[in-house]
Order: sequence, then C-alpha cells, then structure tokens
Amino acid sequence: MQHAVGSPLPPPPQPGHGPAVGWSPAAHHPGPHQGSAPVPPRPAPGHPPQAPHPAAPPQTQGPHQAPGPQRAAPAPAPGPGHPRQAAPVPPAPDTTGHVALPPGAPVAMPSVPPAAATAPDPATTTLAVLLIGPAGAGKTSVAKYWADHRRVPTAHISLDDVREWVRSGFADPQTGWNENSEAQYRLARRTCGFSARNFLANGISCILDDAVFPDRPVVGLGGWKRHVGPGLLPVVLLPGLDIVLERNAQRSGNRRLTDEEVARIHGRMAGWYGSGLPIIDNSQLDVPETARVLDEVLSRSIASPPTW
Repeated sequence: MQHAVGSPLPPPPQPGHGPAVGWSPAAHHPGPHQGSAPVPPRPAPGHPPQAPHPAAPPQTQGPHQAPGPQRAAPAPAPGPGHPRQAAPVPPAPDTTGHVALPPGAPVAMPSVPPAAATAPDPATTTLAVLLIGPAGAGKTSVAKYWADHRRVPTAHISLDDVREWVRSGFADPQTGWNENSEAQYRLARRTCGFSARNFLANGISCILDDAVFPDRPVVGLGGWKRHVGPGLLPVVLLPGLDIVLERNAQRSGNRRLTDEEVARIHGRMAGWYGSGLPIIDNSQLDVPETARVLDEVLSRSIASPPTW
C-alpha cells in the first residue's frame, strides 16, 4: 500500500484486532487542509503512550453558566410495539447452509424383515453395489444404465474416473505397476469409499465399478470392504474372452489395452469362480438385459448376503 511522502507507516496490526488501535487511515492521506499539519511522534517501542489525566467532573449548570458537555441519555427500553431483536443464532456444525447432512459411516448389511413373504425389491432399496470385472466386461456401461433407471436416487462412482482426476503426474498402471500407481490407486479407492458412505448416509444408493482381482490383495476386496463397509454387495461381470477383446478394440486412449493384457486380466478374473460371489456372464446380453439380471442377483444377495 502506498503512503504519502513524509507520513509514518501504520504500526503493525495487533493479534486478533486488525490495524493497531489509534491509527487512522485519514492521517496518512492528508486532504487539502492537512498537508502541513504536524504529525505527532510515535511512541518508542516498548513504552506505551501515557493515558491522559481524567478530566474533572462537570459542574452542575447554573442559570448563567455556559452549557457543558452533555452525557448521552440511555436508549429507551423497547416497548410493546418494538420487540427486542434476538441475537443471531450461529448455524449448527456439519451443515451446508441450513441443511444438516448426516455424516457417512460404514455401510451395514442390508436387513430383511423376517416375515417378508417375497424377496425385497432392489429397485426401491438403498444399496451399495460393487461391480467387478475385467476391462471390456461392460462394467461402466451397465453401472450407468442401472443407476439411471432406478426408482430411488442412485449415484455411479467409477474408480477409473476418480483415478484420472490426477492430471499432471498421473501414474498409469499400463506403463508399469509401481509404488506411484499403487499409491494413486489406493487414494482413488479411499476417495470412492468416502463418497459412497456420504451418499448412502443421505439416502442415495451407490454402484461402484473396479477391476478387482481375486489373487491380488492390493487391488482386492478387502480395501473396498474397509472403505465402504460390510454391507457392500459385490457382483462379478465376466463375459467370454472373445467378447472382452471385441469391446476393448472399440476403446481409445489409455482405456484401451493390448490384446495380451486383456487376455491375461481375463484369465486372472476366472479365479472368482468358486469364490461364492455372484457372477453374471453377459456374453449374450445387452446392457438393459444385464441390468435386469443384476437386479435379480442383488435381490438374492439382499436376502442372503455373500460371505467375502
């Protein structure tokens, strides 16, 4: 900030009180009649200015005395027509505006009434679903369609999309799995889990998709269970290798893998057979049909959650 030539700089602000007490900006920007006014010297550091002596109490005004300084009269108390204004109430913590948002917590197992005569309808139940499968299995397409056509609010969270939030310095696993790509994967999975818990705590279902391997703990189910909760319902999409290769060929950018990589991933995904998780072979199913089968599988999973 610029100051007039010859005027002292403002004293440093006091902690918690903004500019120092007694400093007037007008004193440092002299007007047309203040240019030659003497500036009082600043007190030396460590020696606070002496307080002025208290003035003598005013004398009672007599009939021939000049009027002295008048003390301001106290403000009248509010009458019936002027109610007293209440002090503003600060907003409660953990709110956005005035809408309270329940905090996210680990998702518990979905409960089924013991007297239920029919299987619960997954289309009207708040759920947390994890769609697993190799590249080209159709996870993202099915997850988006399923989320778009539910009768309750539903969010789709793709781990690949969250991983690619990192722009500069993105560690692409296709260039080699190392400590950087693993760290970014773990960070994206934790971010997805945090988002899912918050959506679910506020009544919004979630479907997540990820290429989870049955033989690799780093990218296994344990991390999803830890970040989302035991109520997460995993389902595997596993079409035939020829279908996966065909769908992968239609991809572009870093989402497209080599045929050798696709075949290797598909072979490792076969380890889900015998795991107890529900598996959908969508080789001959389009996206709407796969979503319908997914509802049927989820209905059975709600009634009898898989052990994982």
